[in-house]
Amino acid sequence: MSIADILIAADPSALILQPVTEAEFVSWREIASPSTRANLAAQRFEGRRYTQAVIFDAHGNPASAVVGVRNLEDVWALGHAAAHLPVASYRLPDSLSAPVKRRFAMGFALGAYQFCRYRLKAIRPMARLVIADDQERANLQGIVAAVFSARDYVNTPTEDFGPEHLQEIVADLAVAHGASSHATVGEDLLRDNYPAIHAVGRASHRAPRLIELHWGDESHPRIAILGKGVCFDTGGLDIKPADGMGMMKKDMGGSAVAIGLARLVMEARLPVRLHLLIPAVENAIGPNAYRPGEVINTRAGLTVEIGNTDAEGRVVLCDALARASELAPELILDFATLTGAARIALGADLPALFSNRAVLAQSLLAAGREVGDPLWEMPLWEDYFPLIDSKIADLNNAGASRMAGCITAALYLKRFVPEHIDWAHLDTYCWSEGRPGRPAGGDCQGLRAAFEFLQTRYQR
Repeated sequence: MSIADILIAADPSALILQPVTEAEFVSWREIASPSTRANLAAQRFEGRRYTQAVIFDAHGNPASAVVGVRNLEDVWALGHAAAHLPVASYRLPDSLSAPVKRRFAMGFALGAYQFCRYRLKAIRPMARLVIADDQERANLQGIVAAVFSARDYVNTPTEDFGPEHLQEIVADLAVAHGASSHATVGEDLLRDNYPAIHAVGRASHRAPRLIELHWGDESHPRIAILGKGVCFDTGGLDIKPADGMGMMKKDMGGSAVAIGLARLVMEARLPVRLHLLIPAVENAIGPNAYRPGEVINTRAGLTVEIGNTDAEGRVVLCDALARASELAPELILDFATLTGAARIALGADLPALFSNRAVLAQSLLAAGREVGDPLWEMPLWEDYFPLIDSKIADLNNAGASRMAGCITAALYLKRFVPEHIDWAHLDTYCWSEGRPGRPAGGDCQGLRAAFEFLQTRYQR
């Protein structure tokens, strides 16, 4: 089922889909017709958030529907509706404001996602939502398409989604938007001075690579978007236990977010000079796997002692950050499924946001609140830098302490970004256990927030 089949232009038979807040449900029910109250009672509908009921006419046909919502600000208010309502076309009441309709439509559409690549049986059809305004519908469809693609990337097992597949996706994206793309692959990483990316990926039968895309007018402000592309993470020689490795196809989630964001920037034709960078590797185990205790070089000239081969994301990102910085962008955004510490601190829904600029952090937080894609700022607490100090190299990729893991990881990355460049790092999860609007499996927290921020910062 395509996105155009979920958010549709018009349907004269569309049924009213009435949101009712939990706080207002009792008073709303009291003024409803006797037949409506009977329908609600028969379906045991009590107005709880993320539940819905169908109101039938005298002939037993669906006449309208009602959904319980927490409040009118909740982007996930209709997150279950597409999958749980009878398959039909629906429209929101005219009494709702345009921003509320936009949020509700977004949650409705994102809840219709289904990953169908490996299914033999047909996926169930979904309910549809009418968005009458052509431009509004196109904008929503574009963002939903980017989210769906990112979810597909994360959900695809590594056998069908290795570094070479990421390269193909970026190359196709470049062709579609008149951009240029290039990949530095395998031993060429050493020739072109990307030793850290090479070290992490050298043990895999799939060659590591740095994938780059350039787009936009040279006269426009330059921005760089980076995404961690670890297509599978065994942990390397510091091997993960089985329960920690099971979801590691998702360790390229940062690249999925970055690619989705680059796609939206180009589709919107924002007035920027875009540089997309994806260090794509598989952190495998083999005779030439990089080892705990060895010291590797980086593009920036800093040496790194490998305290833990399972802290590989920051190692590949540091070469990409150095490369991005060489072109003097005014802004760098990087996305990575970097640390379990961020998830322990903030859970699945809140990416940890780090930035070297207070104004940049506040702008990203505000953008996330605006579109219902929340972020949470964490401190770049320099007093913790000794936790990743090394006695034999410039820094350690992990350090001995397990304290403040997401902060020390961000401090590591910060060493590779010149102070004069605005930089933000999102330590995100890219997975859902199954929530309204977020079916179980791959997800891409932070994508919509970052796009809203870029649209606001670089308004045409």
